[in-house]
Amino acid sequence: MGAPQSKPKPKPPAMTLVPQPFDFPPDAARTRMAVPAYDLMFGKLSLRRLFDDYYPRQPGMNVDAQVLLKPPREAHLHLTTTMSNNNGEALLRWQRDLDDPHTFVDLLMSSSKSMLQLRSCAYYPKYGIGAFGTFPLLMEKRACSKDYGVMGLRYASENLSVGASFVPFPSPDEVPYGAWLVGRKGRFSGGLQYKPLAGRRQYMPYTDLKNWNCAISYGTGSTSPLSNPFMCTLELIGSAQLVASAYQRQILQRRENYHLGDDHIIGALGYVDFGLELATRVDKDKPADSADKSLFQLAASFQPNSYLLVKGKLGTSKYSAALVCKLPPYFRLSVTAENDHSKGTSYGLGICIGEVMEPCYHTVNSDGTVLTKTEERFDGEKTKRTFQFDPDAGEFDNLPTEMKPIDKIL
Repeated sequence: MGAPQSKPKPKPPAMTLVPQPFDFPPDAARTRMAVPAYDLMFGKLSLRRLFDDYYPRQPGMNVDAQVLLKPPREAHLHLTTTMSNNNGEALLRWQRDLDDPHTFVDLLMSSSKSMLQLRSCAYYPKYGIGAFGTFPLLMEKRACSKDYGVMGLRYASENLSVGASFVPFPSPDEVPYGAWLVGRKGRFSGGLQYKPLAGRRQYMPYTDLKNWNCAISYGTGSTSPLSNPFMCTLELIGSAQLVASAYQRQILQRRENYHLGDDHIIGALGYVDFGLELATRVDKDKPADSADKSLFQLAASFQPNSYLLVKGKLGTSKYSAALVCKLPPYFRLSVTAENDHSKGTSYGLGICIGEVMEPCYHTVNSDGTVLTKTEERFDGEKTKRTFQFDPDAGEFDNLPTEMKPIDKIL
């Protein structure tokens, strides 16, 4: 009798590697409840991530370094410090839920502005009601009523957001201090914002069109990392400035051929983001100040995997570039440079220490309908979870938090 033949091992399923979003949630999303919803709708969150994140925060400085400390055993609390050649600031933040950045308290200390500021937000998703407030506890000079604090109330649902902000000691023309109404229907979004110009002193300024902003946008796709979103926006600011913007993310797929654990990887995804902004004045009396002239800028970013991000932007007055990389499990480094034609060259160095990056990866099947999240412990043990979704219908609710559309999470 011959030896029994061993059965061939089943061929592992063909999968595509999906990188995690580089920053989740985005910095602007962490503090969204402290600002009007109008300031984050219409693709503004994606555009700000593309145009602002990781670039020098204080143009004109030679060096700008940032250190983020997140104690591994106290993930609800973190400390951010920013240092330049002549000033610095520190931000201490406590967040109630790791997956919900809407309820938090932070304390900002700044040596450049000689200021100590407290900010707090509380939001209750069950009722859609939230409250927020920003209060300068110490300030070198209080020049206007908002220097004593700003507080507000808001209501938010999936398709509507309305709210108003107030100051503790208002003058007759500052009730309310600001207000907004934003709604969306299908692919269209629109909104109004009441935002009085600084320094204006007049009775009942609500009838002055210069104190109102309005915007409308059209978007396709979903903001999930597994979709290709596109959005264009037209905004009229204070009846004097017209801003047109567009944002698009493209998912690139490159061929691979290797085994990762029990999966056979045949490809890997990468993200390419594009954005543009054009701002010009539409009133007849154009000021001579160059800061109020037309502005045009382009930006792009490329994320080939979960650990590398390359960004660049080009405008009429300056251009910038940034390189960011993650070094698991505790470090993130960023190097940035910006050349402003009027202020010279600025450099930035960012160091993130203590942000624990758990060893995990995402894969998607060949049909693009099932996502698998594989978590690996340091002892080699693996845990797998699968999530079903429908990209054609835009159904991404069953995905893990970091892969859901950012507007659904917000």
